[in-house]
Amino acid sequence: MIRTCPACGANNRVPARHLADTGRCGVCKQPLPPVAEPLEVDTAAFAESTREAKVPVLVDFWASWCGPCKMAAPEVRELAREMAGRALVLKVNTEEHPQLAAQYRVQAIPFFLLLRGGIVVMEQAGVAPRAAMRRWIEAAA
Repeated sequence: MIRTCPACGANNRVPARHLADTGRCGVCKQPLPPVAEPLEVDTAAFAESTREAKVPVLVDFWASWCGPCKMAAPEVRELAREMAGRALVLKVNTEEHPQLAAQYRVQAIPFFLLLRGGIVVMEQAGVAPRAAMRRWIEAAA
């Protein structure tokens, strides 16, 4: 994945296994903080991130036309900020990546999936409060 340095703006390639770690910019050597926002992923990035992450991965399956998905989005974004370094939050647009939705039998959105070491440990259809999502992650850690 490509991360932009907050200090100098340089693009840095960060392997999925290090997205939750603090690294260093390859140009200015300033710290690159852990990912603190939901990452929009395609099929390849999803596979890499869920397979290699050293922390739990919460996946939000959503679509742009979905009202409940729009309601959940700010909570998901805030959760990613709160759990930076302790979890990754991925977003999968079911309109763009229907094969991923089918692979995990997503029949209603939003649909949340929690993986640890590439293995599904929890799934939930429908909007959930941020506190509940945080508990899922903490239980998986």
